[in-house]
Amino acid sequence: MAKKTGAQIIVESLLKEQVEIVFGIPGGQALPIFNAIHGSKLNFILTRHEQAASHMADGYARSTGKVGVCIVTSGPGATNIITGLGTAYMDSVPLVAITGQVATTVLGQDAFQEADTTGITRSVTKHNFLVKDVKDLAKTIKKAFYIAATGRPGPVLVDIPVDVQQGICEFIYPKKIEIRSYKPNYNADYAQIKRATDIINKSEKPIFYAGAGIIVSNAENEILKISRKADIPVTNTLLAVGTYPYDTNLSLGMLGMHGTFCANRAIQAADVIVAVGARFDDRCTGKVCDFAKKANIIHIDIDSAVISKIVGVDIPVIGDAKTILKEMSTLIVKKERKNWIKMIDLWKKEHPLSYDKDDNKLHPQYVIEKISELTNGEAIIATEVGQHQMWAAQYYKAKRSRLFLSSGGLGTMGFGYPAGIGAKFGNSEKEVIVIAGDGSFQMNMQEMAVAILNEVNVKTVILNNQYLGNVRQWQEMFYDKKYSHSCLAKRKKCRNWCNTPKRDTCPVYVPDFVKWAESYGALGIRVTNKKDVEPACKKMLETKNSVVLDMWIEIEENVFPMVPSGASLDDIITRING
Repeated sequence: MAKKTGAQIIVESLLKEQVEIVFGIPGGQALPIFNAIHGSKLNFILTRHEQAASHMADGYARSTGKVGVCIVTSGPGATNIITGLGTAYMDSVPLVAITGQVATTVLGQDAFQEADTTGITRSVTKHNFLVKDVKDLAKTIKKAFYIAATGRPGPVLVDIPVDVQQGICEFIYPKKIEIRSYKPNYNADYAQIKRATDIINKSEKPIFYAGAGIIVSNAENEILKISRKADIPVTNTLLAVGTYPYDTNLSLGMLGMHGTFCANRAIQAADVIVAVGARFDDRCTGKVCDFAKKANIIHIDIDSAVISKIVGVDIPVIGDAKTILKEMSTLIVKKERKNWIKMIDLWKKEHPLSYDKDDNKLHPQYVIEKISELTNGEAIIATEVGQHQMWAAQYYKAKRSRLFLSSGGLGTMGFGYPAGIGAKFGNSEKEVIVIAGDGSFQMNMQEMAVAILNEVNVKTVILNNQYLGNVRQWQEMFYDKKYSHSCLAKRKKCRNWCNTPKRDTCPVYVPDFVKWAESYGALGIRVTNKKDVEPACKKMLETKNSVVLDMWIEIEENVFPMVPSGASLDDIITRING
């Protein structure tokens, strides 16, 4: 076997894992790795910030189903990816992050750009490694990819001191890896499956609660088959948008804080809830003690740690969702549940998603509807975090899974734009549109340089309301309209807060997003009138370049329905006056 340096082993190991693209930024303690990358077959994308590198790897992973990879240096390079790791960890996204580290001889001595990377990242990674011997390097990288992609996916970090990168040994890459303490269970206990299906068959008002685990398991067809066979309606989490056809009477839309009225009512009225690949997070359950009191709860998940963690479960079924649902489909009895569906149809009719479509105001919901219509729900949508994120989840009709990318668990502002760029690298043939708020977008908008220089034509629609919109909505509803430090146009001469924002009297917005886009070589378009929305969106989609649409939406537009934080799903508000 030929001997290679540790840095060469890293590159060769990534190629053995069929890694196509890597995102990151070089630095002193990672220079041997970057020297080995030079001239290799790896496609390395130089980002402008390490956090953005981790989000690009995340967006690539979510949209392709492959493991995303980023490489950064030690110290601040490593600490800058922590938000990205936390985002991926909360949303179960497979990532491998490789970080440079100071030499083993000075570890723990507060050397220049040293940080306890494994200690700092322990709570935001599925697992992490510090490699102290070059002989362990290939095996460790194999383990990292295995852990990241199997079971409940997640980010894995490999911290590699610079002297290990420079060390030399024979390169032997394992064909297979086994870890004694890590054995994901894919095949569920048949008795539990039988118990679950018996309860479903007897139920009158069952409901599927679909989470992102369905996407990970590729179980979309299985849940569709069962729901149609047994007349079981389906509600989805934010991260499961697109997993179930929206244009069927069995689709309830999104559940939870900004979910549909019918989804929230149905979950509270159900006698059986079948949760698949979902973790009962607080945004979905509302006040836990009031959640689904009438229901027997069946929880299908590959991660036993989430069972009964938040909501007590009557029947746990541990294993792979696709495998379990396939077995269940043979035991489920064909059944019509006309009364249950009639009740749901009535909720849909009485409380649909709605906004004032007859006025001439530039409503954000209208913008999303137009994008959905013009793309036929086939574009990949990556969202930032805030009001725009919820409007996108409510009004974009994604045709299938992996077309809606959003930071759910951590709610990371600054995620959407780099994630969209990462998704475009992984799906060059698809249209990728970032739905952003003017606040979130400014957190990583420097990555426009990556899009322009690499000719990655990502389209961005900024729903510009001049505020940190979610914060402003809460201040309006729960803090007497005291818009304290949520206005993004506020200047020194403004008073501390105002409760009467108007574009014609407020200070000029900074930055001018159109001029900013043009300075990078992108196309910038500002839209201030409803009649210009459709022409602008068409021009955006026709343009073979990165585009920024600056949509000046209504400043005080709110997201409804809404379940206030800490309230029961029964307390859903459908409009500002309740």
